[in-house]
Amino acid sequence: MASSSLIRMTGLTSGLDTESMITALTSTYQTKVDTLTGEQKKLTWKQDKWKSLNKDILSFYNGSLNTLKYSTAYSKKTTTSSNTSAVSVVTGDSAMNTTQSLSVDKLAKSAYATGGKLSLSSSASSTSITSSTTMSDLGLTASGTLKLTIGGSSSDALSVDVATTDTISSVISKINSASSSSTSTGVTASFDSTNGRIYLASKTAGTAAGFAISSDSSSGVLSALGLGSSVNYIAGQDGQITLNGAAYTSTNNSYTVNGLTITANAEASDITLTTKNDTSGIYNSIKTFISDYSTLVNKFSALYNADSADKYTMLTDDQKDSMTDDEVTDWEDKIKAALLRKDDTLGTVQDAMVQAMAKSFTVTASDGTTSTASLSTFGISTLSYFEAEDDERNAYHIDGNSDDTYTSGNTDLLSAAISSDPTKVQDFFTQLTRSLYSTMSGLMKSTSYSSSYTVYEDKLMASQYSAYTDQISDAQSALEEKQDFYYEKFSKMETALTKLNSSSSSLSSMLSSS
Repeated sequence: MASSSLIRMTGLTSGLDTESMITALTSTYQTKVDTLTGEQKKLTWKQDKWKSLNKDILSFYNGSLNTLKYSTAYSKKTTTSSNTSAVSVVTGDSAMNTTQSLSVDKLAKSAYATGGKLSLSSSASSTSITSSTTMSDLGLTASGTLKLTIGGSSSDALSVDVATTDTISSVISKINSASSSSTSTGVTASFDSTNGRIYLASKTAGTAAGFAISSDSSSGVLSALGLGSSVNYIAGQDGQITLNGAAYTSTNNSYTVNGLTITANAEASDITLTTKNDTSGIYNSIKTFISDYSTLVNKFSALYNADSADKYTMLTDDQKDSMTDDEVTDWEDKIKAALLRKDDTLGTVQDAMVQAMAKSFTVTASDGTTSTASLSTFGISTLSYFEAEDDERNAYHIDGNSDDTYTSGNTDLLSAAISSDPTKVQDFFTQLTRSLYSTMSGLMKSTSYSSSYTVYEDKLMASQYSAYTDQISDAQSALEEKQDFYYEKFSKMETALTKLNSSSSSLSSMLSSS
């Protein structure tokens, strides 16, 4: 029966502490509720621990491990220039390892017009020219249209209506907001109040972006703006480089030729470009992979070998009430730290990855010869048992790595191998990472107990959580039913005692009156 159906008032007649007595009598039922509640809470912590670890595993799986599976990770190249002030170069994977000659013949330039010095009309209301000066003050007597023809095409002209009431500032804004309907280019305008001139420049460089200035014949717009006969115009031009005797043109000083993106900064000749494998880039990719793997397996080891927390049981609410907040946190942290201690799933994942990294493969060198190679072939190995820190015995270290205090003084075999035979390095590491990737894919495949890309049994844990919820509900109901049973018994006793006391009182009254 539900406890809410009874009014639990006992001990009024007997004077007994029935509340404590019933609590003692039903303690085994309360213990079951507390135990199940604690185990469900511990399961929640374990789920959280696995979610965090699985996130780390996926980050490695999709990150540096995935990167090294592909040949593009080993085709990194770099190009040096004998004149870095004249050109800068970005090297693509398809660039050839070679030395090339280059000259920057011309830089791409934008067309540029310097207007004549503006002057006020005799009827102007002000004595100086500023951005607020009106066109009428500059001598414009009637509205007109300024035309800027882009690339010599009359069909590709910018038309800017200029009124006598317009200020220099508003005319500048109109020019800057106008654009060509066919090429989406235009002209940038600015006004220099110090020199009293208007300047125009093509928004894009190159010959085709040049512009011609005109207006309707009856208008004095050009004269008012200083863009008539007094204008100084410099035509735009395409840039040009000569690479190995072949000429290439550009409107923005950037050239993409056979895997190289060359940006010209200054005219120059007799420039030498040297393209070769970027050994540091390949080295850093491998270094990142080794570091990420080691960090992950170190975490595995720390969780698997954690100190036992067998003496730390889950706290009940009553136990927490008798402790400080810091004591509760410290107690629960010890339990959380040991949640994956000697965990079978974690042990399986760790062993599988360690074994995959220890494999040897048959590799082909650049001269076509084959040999057997492992990580140690390239100076990459774990430390000895006594040299390694606790929980770091599965981590790998690269000989000659300046960031590694253990192996920085050793001969750098990896860099030497990348420089002398990148083909062999690529063959080994693509095989190794593909093997490890396949191993991890198998560990993370979907099963009836786990979701895809998940190494732990998340589905099973979710089912266990639901089962705990049902068991806790049943245990709570059993506790309340047993409590109601005892409350009812004590209530009947109290009722009987009340009647007995009443009868005794009546008898005493009768005897005393007789």
